[in-house]
This record gives sequence, C-alpha cells and structure tokens, in this order.
Amino acid sequence: MEKASNSLVTHMNTTLSLPLHSHLLSAVSSHQTFSHHAHKSCLPLRASLPSLYYSTRGPPSLNCANPDGSKVGAVDSSLAVKKQAADVSPELKGTSIFLVGMQNSLKTSLGKMLADMLRYYYFDSDSLVEEAVGGAPAAKSFREKDEMALHESETEVLMQLSSMGRLVVCAGNGAVQSSTNLALLRHGISLWIDVPLDIMARDVCEASSSGSYPEVTDQLAALYNKYRDGYATADAIISVQKVASRLGCDNFDDITIEEMTLEALREIQKLTRVKKMLEEAARPF
Repeated sequence: MEKASNSLVTHMNTTLSLPLHSHLLSAVSSHQTFSHHAHKSCLPLRASLPSLYYSTRGPPSLNCANPDGSKVGAVDSSLAVKKQAADVSPELKGTSIFLVGMQNSLKTSLGKMLADMLRYYYFDSDSLVEEAVGGAPAAKSFREKDEMALHESETEVLMQLSSMGRLVVCAGNGAVQSSTNLALLRHGISLWIDVPLDIMARDVCEASSSGSYPEVTDQLAALYNKYRDGYATADAIISVQKVASRLGCDNFDDITIEEMTLEALREIQKLTRVKKMLEEAARPF
C-alpha cells in the first residue's frame, strides 16, 4: 500500500507542470491513500451527518415491494456490491471513473464506496483545485475576481488526473464547462449522479443556515439548469429515481448508498463490455 502511494506521488511529481505545482502536489499527497472509511450498510441518502443519523435512528428498512407486492425487509446489499465489483474490476483494467453532477453528500459517498470496492484512489477535483490555489478563501476570491484563472487551474488539475489510472474522481462543475474539460473526461468512464433537487435542498438546509428551503431549491435549480447539458454528456446516468423505480421503493430516502453503488457498477460493466465488443469488431479478420 505504501509503495503504491509513493508511486502515485512520484508520477504526479514527474508529470505535473502547474504553476502551483507545490500546492497541488501537497494536496495529492494528503488525498493519495486508498479509502478506508467504514461504510455502514444501508447508508441512507438523507444522512448529511451519517454517524449522527445512525446513533439516533439506526439503519433504515427499505420501503420497497417485491413483484408479488410483498415488502422487502432490511437487506444488507454490501455482499452484492463486493461481488459486482469483483466481476467488474478485471474488465475495467484500471480505467478511471469520473462522477459528474451537482455536488452533494450522496455523490461523495458513492465515489468513496466505489473507490473502496474497486481498490481505487479517491479524489475530489474541487478540493484539489482549492488546495492548489491556497485554500477555500483563495478559491472564492479567484471565482469572484479572476474566474478565468480558476477555470485554467480546474483544467490543469483534470489534465493530471485524467493522465492516470485507477482513480475515482468526484468532479466539480468546472469539469463540464468547456469542451477541453469534457474531452479530458473521455480518458475514463463518466457517470452523471442524478439526485432529486428536493433531497439536495433538504441536506443543504439541515447542514447550514444558508437560506430557506424554497430559496435553496431555487438556487440549486438554477445551477442544475446551467450545467445540465454538460452532465448529460456522461457515459451513463445513475439516477435515484431510476433505482427507486427498479426496487419498487416509494420513498427516495430509503434508497441506500449500496444500491446506488451497485447501479453504478452495473452501468460501468455495460460500458466496458460495449467497448470490448467495439474493439473486437474493429479488429481485421
């Protein structure tokens, strides 16, 4: 593990050509280890603060129906996720995975679980950009006074990440703002993590006092409409609504991170198999 981590830093050190080289390298060093978070089974979407949620409520039961109409009990799907990841991993051959879509706790948790299951490195591109420019306050200043410079840093970070393998990257909205960045995402598999606005708005309101629920919902809707076309260029959509429909769930809150991760792994497997078929079809007889 230590050897793998060192090799990642060495690779970044030899290929990185950013003006903010030292800052980004430091950021990579602090994020480079494999994810070792202990994900509790059936982590609910509403858990902005998972540990608090579990300490007071415990894992929820799925409010879903079988084809015969009977209810499905609380199911630990972690074994299914591990099995699917074991099946997908050899077919991926180290191809990196980029998650696009509105920033939210589900997208982050899904990215970290994918990294855990596939034994990949996990990165948040927005966090890397912030650390590269000197922290969140500096990034905010860039965004307000020199947005072009911030976009250039986003592109440079994506350029370095896209040149490497075995990564799960939680990409910020900058990743879908330009044709250059969208092309960089093509170096891997891109997934649009599509979460209902009301769930995201509720999480924002519960986590901070940034505004009323209607105000937060309107702000998120404006951002969604601004970047939706960029999100739609992803190779596949991992939708909470689609997973809920497949499971027969009548409450989005009951969908678990495991179920979403399982959906992502299935889509990744479909994409890798299609790619393999196209490659075989292109080979001369």
